[in-house]
Amino acid sequence: MKFLPGGMWFYASVAICWFPTEVHASWWYMGTLGSQVMCDNIPGLVNKQRQLCRQHPKVMQVIGAGMKDWISECQHQFRNHRWNCNTTGRDQNLFGRLLLRSSREVAFVYAISSAGVVYTLARACSHGELDTCSCDPTKKGSSRDTKGSFDWGGCSDHVEHAIHFSQTFVDAKEREERDARALMNLHNNRAGRKAVRRFMTLECKCHGVSGSCSVRTCWQAMADFRHTGDHLRRKYNGAVQVAVNQYGTGFTAAHRHVKRPSKNDLVYLEASPDYCVQDQDSGSMGTGGRVCNRTSRSVDGCELMCCGRGYDTSRVSRTVKCECKFHWCCAVHCRDCQQQVDLHTCKGQT
Repeated sequence: MKFLPGGMWFYASVAICWFPTEVHASWWYMGTLGSQVMCDNIPGLVNKQRQLCRQHPKVMQVIGAGMKDWISECQHQFRNHRWNCNTTGRDQNLFGRLLLRSSREVAFVYAISSAGVVYTLARACSHGELDTCSCDPTKKGSSRDTKGSFDWGGCSDHVEHAIHFSQTFVDAKEREERDARALMNLHNNRAGRKAVRRFMTLECKCHGVSGSCSVRTCWQAMADFRHTGDHLRRKYNGAVQVAVNQYGTGFTAAHRHVKRPSKNDLVYLEASPDYCVQDQDSGSMGTGGRVCNRTSRSVDGCELMCCGRGYDTSRVSRTVKCECKFHWCCAVHCRDCQQQVDLHTCKGQT
């Protein structure tokens, strides 16, 4: 059996055990079969990861349950592009052979997955779902911001704890291998974690006579994960192709006149395929059958999405809300109406 370069830890989240019958499950499957058994049967984990898996079965269940959120965010960010962050249940891993490459799409997957672990874990800590963590214990006493002084209160998201655990667990295999792909994965994992911290906000509640806000109680909270997804998508657009330096410890830009990547940038080692046609070796699923916009000249337009192969048009019926009326107080009632629309889908390869 072959495993992914750099040891994709999240492969275990979708294919927690690999048997000839192709059994798939999620991290929370551990809760029913026992963490000792499940952790020993997850292929591709290094000893450090197995140790953490056995020690923190509830954390693994939380991370597994949160996978749908970062996968959904990835698919939202690329919903109108040739590569749409599609997952596959037919292979031994979540994204098929795509992850055998070192492209900018893979860089984004590593970053968004690492960010997803931090976000999910910090949220679980704040919600009291885990015995090993809770609110950020450092946020106590008084402090100041641009509006004046305030008292720490409420429950601040313990992002630093989540970052530390994510770094220890997710990065474990890459830290053992330290080849070019491992360095790329480590860099993008870190960029993903930093993105969650970037969007921490201070939320406050006012106390005082007639809402005078003479006293404020504040806490730090993570912004909606969409902010992280949008940020990492911008970093994907500006990702830097790199080569490993002569010491094997870091990167240099692969092309002259290109900036050296910062710790917040995404980096990749090889160019992407065009994703136009299905290609098992490159991990491309092709764009045949994808819905496109006939009138758009952008990446979601039929010309670009279909790679010049043309498209088919069919008339379909869909249900929409119509004749909506506001009723005092306070509801909006609508009817369900049937609407006929043209659906355009890319022709497959011939």
